[in-house]
Amino acid sequence: MSGRNGKQDGKRERRRLSYPVVLLIIAGVLLLLSVLRAWTGAGDLTSSGQYGGALIAAVPIGLAGLGGLWAERAGVINIGLEGMMMLGTFCAGWAGYQYGPWAAALAGVVGGLLGGLIHAIATVSFGVDHIISGVAINILALGVTQYLAKLLFGAEGSEAAAAGGNDKQSPPMDDMSTFSVPLLSDGLGTLEKKDWFLLSDAAGILRGLTTNVSWLTLVAAGLFAGTFFVLWRSSFGLRLRSCGENPTAAESLGVNVYTYKYAALLVSGGLAGLGGAFMAIGVHFYSDGQTGGRGYIGLATMIFGNWRPGGVAMGAGLFGFMDSLQLRGGGDTVHALLLLAVVLLVAVTLWKLRATSRRTAAISAVFAVLLVLWYAFTETVPREFVEATPYVATLLVLALAAQRLRPPKAIGRTYQKGQGK
Repeated sequence: MSGRNGKQDGKRERRRLSYPVVLLIIAGVLLLLSVLRAWTGAGDLTSSGQYGGALIAAVPIGLAGLGGLWAERAGVINIGLEGMMMLGTFCAGWAGYQYGPWAAALAGVVGGLLGGLIHAIATVSFGVDHIISGVAINILALGVTQYLAKLLFGAEGSEAAAAGGNDKQSPPMDDMSTFSVPLLSDGLGTLEKKDWFLLSDAAGILRGLTTNVSWLTLVAAGLFAGTFFVLWRSSFGLRLRSCGENPTAAESLGVNVYTYKYAALLVSGGLAGLGGAFMAIGVHFYSDGQTGGRGYIGLATMIFGNWRPGGVAMGAGLFGFMDSLQLRGGGDTVHALLLLAVVLLVAVTLWKLRATSRRTAAISAVFAVLLVLWYAFTETVPREFVEATPYVATLLVLALAAQRLRPPKAIGRTYQKGQGK
């Protein structure tokens, strides 16, 4: 058994990508996007506007995914991320018009914390099924926010209504300042306009990530880095992750499993609430239905990222890119991406043939041919399909990532105090 486990651990280590390999992959993707942009004329594939919008769209999705990572690393499934984001958007709207955007961000965290606390009480203290509790939080958050919006924002004669609030929307709040990297942003803008192959494409992408960036985006980046160091480089993180792997063994070693699960769910709710607050701050008000399922997409990024912060960040970037496409009405861009999907399917076909998985290879080849025909006989993609692109991408990515996942072993299991004694 020990020899087999050692071999498995060795394989897992070999599969972990090194930094040179990651940089090589990034360079390959950039080259492929440049070729597609030059071939199809779809400028948004590498434009600064597209990637600036993708960054804005990726932050709330990434924060929700990071919140899910904290909860599930402690062994608790958090389907309630969407509801916690709703609470965050509402609390941000309520505080934002009165005290400003930074107060809105703090209030959003508090709103998410309340959702995380409810989930912790239900699942940890009372042993409620994690899925049932999460769904209940989503339904409860929807009803509570709609009721409170009517009560606090839409009441006739109220201060909020006089300031522009109504039953569906909070009064507007002040704008949060943004920053651009000095000199670099202007220089990249000049290079982007040159329309040079590869160089202008790289400049457009980098300019989108360094121009008019919200300060909350920097906070989100810091939270990703902080999550990695806390969960993988500290004794606190080791104990918390042990609760998601084997809580009985953790308790036998003196770990208070309940305390760590509560802490993880509070952080999870706070991060999701901050993601919701980011959305409200970005448009300057809370509105009904503002989250638009991004809590569920955040959950998908966590699974795609294999319960690791770096993977969550990459998944959020991918889904943010797709979200930005539909916001910019990118029918031509999605049409060009059909060719990118063909390239990926051909790669999957060759990989599966090498692995002697002929059935999967045949299915991939058939889909590649269908996409080629779709591209050849159309000039753009319907608006309705563009709007569904983020959700289609979610399903496809999860389908492809399903074969390499390694979730925490005790995830979703009901744990009662004293089992380790």
